[in-house]
Amino acid sequence: MIKVITTAWPLLLGVMLLMVGNGMQGSLLGIRGTIEGFKTFELSVVMSSYFAGFLLGSLIVPDMLRRVGHVRVFSALGSVISAVLVLYPTAPDWMVWSGLRMLIGFSFCGVYITAESWLNNTATNETRGQALSAYMMVQMIGIISSQVLLNVASPASFTLFVIPSVLVSFAFIPILLANTPAPQFETTQRLSFPKLWRISPLGCMGMLLTGGIFAAMFGMSAVWGSKSGLSVKEISIFVGAMYVGGLVLQYPIGWLSDRSDRRKLILWLSAAAAVVMLIAGTVTLPFWALLGVAMVLGGVTNPLYSLLIAYTNDFLTKDDMAAASSGLLFLNGLGAIFGPLATGWIMETVGSYGYFFYIALNFIALAAYAAWRMTRRAAPGVTGNFATVAPTASALAVGAVMEEADTGAPARPPEQG
Repeated sequence: MIKVITTAWPLLLGVMLLMVGNGMQGSLLGIRGTIEGFKTFELSVVMSSYFAGFLLGSLIVPDMLRRVGHVRVFSALGSVISAVLVLYPTAPDWMVWSGLRMLIGFSFCGVYITAESWLNNTATNETRGQALSAYMMVQMIGIISSQVLLNVASPASFTLFVIPSVLVSFAFIPILLANTPAPQFETTQRLSFPKLWRISPLGCMGMLLTGGIFAAMFGMSAVWGSKSGLSVKEISIFVGAMYVGGLVLQYPIGWLSDRSDRRKLILWLSAAAAVVMLIAGTVTLPFWALLGVAMVLGGVTNPLYSLLIAYTNDFLTKDDMAAASSGLLFLNGLGAIFGPLATGWIMETVGSYGYFFYIALNFIALAAYAAWRMTRRAAPGVTGNFATVAPTASALAVGAVMEEADTGAPARPPEQG
């Protein structure tokens, strides 16, 4: 790992700064939007737009990379991100913000794909797994660190919008100046959705539902906190606790995943999280208890994402893994687009604690579907291929993780619907 960090530190540092900037602006918009008097549903449209842009970027950016190259795409999209971040406070209108969020989501998707291409290109077959692990780790550290910066100035001021803009600008310096040749971009073919569904219905449905959960977590948590009367400091701690939970529980859950029927783990994790979310939605909890809720939410959602990918991997041949990653990420992106919209509608209907009800409904649906799928076919052989995957990673990184985690995946069993 030390050798990997020594070699790839410019890329890893750049990715971490990107995640600090992205994580900061997500929470900041929820807080500032409330200050500006935006309605809950209007804010949900703003938050949803990021994921729509991200999904659009996953379809368009690969062609941009082939036509003009990594350096030009990376520089152009980085400039867009820095500009958008300082434009938000100059135009406090939810429709304008929605357009800017879509643009920034598209741009972040592009810079992630480019950075991941570079990182993948610098690694050898012997170090690729360590490089990917380091990449996922710095992503999580970046998001957690971003919440600390929310407290350095008032969200009603211009300062907090300048900070992520500067951080994102700085992020490109180590990446662009690194002594690493730009890689050739190769198109990954996507498995057709009917074929992917036949291979793993639970993987497909799970990615759709976890997309909605993660989008509510990543996009609407600050909105919920603002509408619930939490201070900026409390909101930042609450959001940070989600990612700390994901960081802490990722490996214990991964260890269990490689030694048991993954479907049972998906079922019980989803059921336990649903119970906690229902309690949080019906009982007025002190702030310290809300932090426990946040840790459970992040501690279940982030590993579930990796767990569903590992479960789908169990039914794939190595040649299909990269292609499957694109399809799974597309489904996750669809869920992410509708997640904030559904959350905003429920919060306007039943109050701010509808935030937890929406997440609970998704966990209940996932637990019920996992239970039903267990009656449809036997569990695949345990291949020991769980690997940490951040929900913010692009299909390129997810495909690389799936292939790297493979330890001899079995031939695909007969399709059983």
